[in-house]
Amino acid sequence: MTPRILLSVEADEAAAWRAGLAQAAAHAGLAARIIDATEAHDPQSIGYIAFTHAGPVRDFRPYGRLKALLSLWAGVEKALALPAPPQIPLCRMVEPGLRWGMTDYVVGHAMRYHLDLDAALRGPGPVWGAPVPPLARDRRVCVLGLGELGGEAARMLATLRFSVRGWSRTLKTIPGVACHAGPAGLRAALEGAQIVVALLPATPETENLLDADALALPAPGARLINAGRGQVIDDAALLAALDAGRIGHATLDVFRAEPLPADHPYRHHPRVTVTPHTASATRPETAAPEVIAQILRAEAGNPLRHIVDRVRGY
Repeated sequence: MTPRILLSVEADEAAAWRAGLAQAAAHAGLAARIIDATEAHDPQSIGYIAFTHAGPVRDFRPYGRLKALLSLWAGVEKALALPAPPQIPLCRMVEPGLRWGMTDYVVGHAMRYHLDLDAALRGPGPVWGAPVPPLARDRRVCVLGLGELGGEAARMLATLRFSVRGWSRTLKTIPGVACHAGPAGLRAALEGAQIVVALLPATPETENLLDADALALPAPGARLINAGRGQVIDDAALLAALDAGRIGHATLDVFRAEPLPADHPYRHHPRVTVTPHTASATRPETAAPEVIAQILRAEAGNPLRHIVDRVRGY
């Protein structure tokens, strides 16, 4: 039978996703029917839903014959809040464009901090005799979160010869990265770090992980990059650390409330760079083939990949 895929995304993205999925299905030899969620359809006829939490379908319970819910975003905390039959697997998006985009962002800002480009751009001009930056091998970087995105960023930073430590819930092995895990490992990863990169999901375990105690562990004046989830940072603790100079600067792409309110202290703090949740994004041209690959697995009776653990939240 021809699998029927319901596409539930924001209106301004529907055409690009529909075209991307159709092209990927044709390339894979899959005769699929792609149905826009705004079209009239029988929920019982749908086998798969490719969606974002902001799409028109906000309740999956009427779709009683689903084989999989396929999130088009890497983060799933908002998708988990949508009602769904508990037996239906929810798969998070893992695709190369997300990894490449996030790595570009992390490496770009790490290099910005490493070379102190902010000082060069805001200063009066070149000063001969100024100290040169250390070699990357002498710059200590800590990456919190070693999943699909964090692991790739840590590998690239190590390739660029930074001294990289990483931390995750369970111990990982990444060439060139000193990996730590668990509560005890967090201190070892953060202590003395000069650049801290946070690429963690929003879960009960990561809520306020970077609190006052954790922010006191990196080297004085350390730089912070957060492109994972805003809930990971205790905002009051970070603002206090910035004001005291314990954290020299923070580049923040994610926040508890988005868009970030105009009167939020981060917007006006001289030691904070705000970017509007643009560190990386799911792109139809690189992500649609992954959606079709998941459907091909399911249709062949093979296990799906990247199934979300609803208890852990990722």
